[in-house]
Amino acid sequence: MAVVFDADFTSTRQWVAGRSSAYPRMGPTNRGDHKLDFLSRGYCPGGVFTATRRHGGELWTCNLLTTEGSPEGFQVRTGDALSARITLPVELGAWPAIWTWRDGGNEVDVFEYHPNHPDLLEVSNHVRGGFRYWHGADFGIAPGATFDLRTVMGARSVNWYVDDTLIHADRRGVGQDWHAYLIVNLSVSDGTYHDRPPQDGPDRLSWACHSLRVER
Repeated sequence: MAVVFDADFTSTRQWVAGRSSAYPRMGPTNRGDHKLDFLSRGYCPGGVFTATRRHGGELWTCNLLTTEGSPEGFQVRTGDALSARITLPVELGAWPAIWTWRDGGNEVDVFEYHPNHPDLLEVSNHVRGGFRYWHGADFGIAPGATFDLRTVMGARSVNWYVDDTLIHADRRGVGQDWHAYLIVNLSVSDGTYHDRPPQDGPDRLSWACHSLRVER
């Protein structure tokens, strides 16, 4: 396989910052998805995604980058393998994710994470309904942990790996002709399903995506 996408989180050719069709009217907020996000138009040097508490309200200024609408317009396709090295957040309320989106769906979640469930990674195939909540304490999954993720977008099975160990094969896949844009972001939970940031907590949340590549 050859590398067809190698993320530079400062590239205005690869990424659009602060708007996505996954958010109503292209953003900047998405309260219907239980998020306290107010999207920032900022890029993410070093792959560090942040959320900063806004003055005078409960929303947070959050980083979201997507290939949707970018000059290159890159899309992940059936058969592609996405690899990322990440460091998880430690602050309550942080909600990092790498996922795909196109035309109101086509969503595959490479991962989602919430520090109030410290050893749990959420991986999901919304295209055909496969998911797993994987407990990775034995692999060192915890707030602040750094590790490698790999997701293979197979036609008949989407397979997720942590540090080269298969953690879930959904045996559903995305079909032969699937394709979708990439999104990498940090949201903030509103407390409905996961803890929101405490009022006396830090005013800045963060996580890091040190590298992200797609092979075809």
